[in-house]
Amino acid sequence: MTESKVRKAIIPAAGLGTRFLPATKAMAKEMLPIVDKPTIQFIVEEALASGIEDILIVTGKAKRPIEDHFDANLELEMNLKEKGKWELLETVEATTGINLHFIRQSRALGLGHAVSLGKAFVGNEPFVVMLGDDIMTDEIPLTKQLIDNYNETKASTIAVMEVPHEDTSKYGIIAPEAEVKPGLFNVSHFVEKPNPDEAPSDLAIIGRYLFTPEIFDLLEKQEPGAGGEIQLTDAIDELNKTQRVFGHKFNGKRYDVGDKFGFLKSSIEYGLEHPEVKGQLHDFIIELGKQLAKADKKTSTKTESNVEVEAE
Repeated sequence: MTESKVRKAIIPAAGLGTRFLPATKAMAKEMLPIVDKPTIQFIVEEALASGIEDILIVTGKAKRPIEDHFDANLELEMNLKEKGKWELLETVEATTGINLHFIRQSRALGLGHAVSLGKAFVGNEPFVVMLGDDIMTDEIPLTKQLIDNYNETKASTIAVMEVPHEDTSKYGIIAPEAEVKPGLFNVSHFVEKPNPDEAPSDLAIIGRYLFTPEIFDLLEKQEPGAGGEIQLTDAIDELNKTQRVFGHKFNGKRYDVGDKFGFLKSSIEYGLEHPEVKGQLHDFIIELGKQLAKADKKTSTKTESNVEVEAE
């Protein structure tokens, strides 16, 4: 087992984004903006803030805009310089100069397959996997929390979060054992999308993982699981049979931006912190709340009136 520094990350971004059709028919879902920032940029920024030095993005068809976004745009930069728009120039330049690498997943064979494509990139080092559908916010970035755990344990660690029991069928779920320290669990086994009556806990695997490189050998041997795909959770369960795999409980905020409502929530909350629009958005929400309250009152009054007429 390696004990190297964690300096590499894999970001799977090959999904078709069917939940956001028709917007994603010709546009990468990872480029959908939260106010003015593509969702994938939040993930890359978390990686950099956690000390990650090299990032591999696994792409698919129609994902070229991701590469273009993180590439230099000399014409745009020159235009901003000529017009003295220094803040915008700084924003544009912030997405360049990052050690980004790209590989294409030519067939949709599942998350486990997407991660396995990073074997040559990772080599014999520990690494993190960061899913683009999950934006995490906390005082210490979640990826950094996993790296800090690894520096103590030298073991793979999976981020988990409590979910409503009825939602366990949407996630990989851990069967926790004793807490090694507050929020860090030994894990008996991992189950991919169990029915609620079979779920071993309500602790769901969320979109951040830290692996030792031994996971790649298991992914290469992994048979298709749920949905006929190579399931990452199944490989994690196999890894746990030969070396420790911990579950780290995340207590910050998670936004599932692969879900329409989660995307809207993240847009509103990020907008309420955005210096350009936060005041207007705050006032709009207050006014909208008043309008909804009036509408609810009218509906309630109308319903009570109808009940009285029927009673007569």
